[in-house]
Amino acid sequence: MTISEVLLQDYDSEISNTRRTLERVPDDKPGYVPHAKSMPMGKLAMHCATLPLFGAYLLEDEGMDLAAPTRPHVYLHFTSGEECLRQFDENAAKCRAALAASSDEELSAPWRFSFGEHIISHDSRSFSFRRMCFNHLIHHVTQLGVYLRLNDIPVPALYGPSADEQWSPK
Repeated sequence: MTISEVLLQDYDSEISNTRRTLERVPDDKPGYVPHAKSMPMGKLAMHCATLPLFGAYLLEDEGMDLAAPTRPHVYLHFTSGEECLRQFDENAAKCRAALAASSDEELSAPWRFSFGEHIISHDSRSFSFRRMCFNHLIHHVTQLGVYLRLNDIPVPALYGPSADEQWSPK
């Protein structure tokens, strides 16, 4: 198997988990925050919906300098669950296509992530993708699950059963 084929197995699973979680975000609670330091639910949902776009940039660009961005800033304003899912599906398809088109050589090459001269990481593109796309997405989808629980909205079974739903591996 190629590196991209291995990553696509994880990708498809995480995208499915993310979509099932985003489907449950209510239209009427975009401003909900469980704590003063927390991101509002609508903004968090949009962050989850747009993280695959970051994954595509990671695969398409030679590196990323946060002090001198070459990509437009992503707008995280939640207008509706339907719009959130539309953007998520579009971003997820773009990222999947970029991942499927990536060669082992490209995925093994170093990818520089910096803020000006400060190097945040300079690891292989595949490791950077796993850490900054997968792990980042899993982190925020899990946060969103807590928001759902605190609003008495059933939490989807993602890696095993939840208190609301049995799990059936795909």
